[in-house]
Amino acid sequence: MFKQVKSAVFWYYLYKFRKRAILIFFLLLVALFSGLIYGDVVEYLKLTDNIKYLKFALFIKWFIIIFNILCSIYLVLTLFKKEPEIREKELKKEQKLYKEEKFTQREKELLHKKKLKTKADSLINEN
Repeated sequence: MFKQVKSAVFWYYLYKFRKRAILIFFLLLVALFSGLIYGDVVEYLKLTDNIKYLKFALFIKWFIIIFNILCSIYLVLTLFKKEPEIREKELKKEQKLYKEEKFTQREKELLHKKKLKTKADSLINEN
């Protein structure tokens, strides 16, 4: 029973966050491949007697590895961020703005006018 629940929870979260999970997987894969590529570069530099470039290759390798690991950690930490609440607040603000701008400027002036004159009032005032 526990295995089924654990499996269901795992697959639910994997499906829900599949884009981030795939991105994390590829970042870690790049970090692992950078080690293999570094080994090939070191072999090549030793064969061609360009040992002075080894320090640059080592720096680039560790820069790639650390950058990918830090990006993966950031993605994992922001995985459970509360985004729906922010979106709901933004939607409410947009709806308020839409409701406030319902009338044109002329309609607003008529709404706030203290005394409205009808045609009969204007005819009486003319005489």
